[in-house]
Amino acid sequence: MKSVTVLLGTINDVKEFVNIVTRFDFDVDLISGRYAVDAKSIMGIFSLDLSKAIKVDIHNDDCGEFLAAIDKFIVK
Repeated sequence: MKSVTVLLGTINDVKEFVNIVTRFDFDVDLISGRYAVDAKSIMGIFSLDLSKAIKVDIHNDDCGEFLAAIDKFIVK
C-alpha cells in the first residue's frame, strides 16, 4: 500500500479525481481525520472536509500510472 496527500479544492477537482480513480481496478481510500471513504464515491468525498489536504491510501504496489494521473492534486 502507498499513501499520498491530495487537495481537492473545487467541485470540478472532485469530479476529475473520481473519473481518474474509476479507471483503475484497485481500491483507493480517502482518509480525513477519523473518516475513511471510497475514492470512487463522489458522495463519500463530498462528506469530507475538502478545505484541508486529504490522505489517499492506494491498495496496490504498482501504482505509478495512477500517481502520474493524479499528480496535479498531490500536495508536494
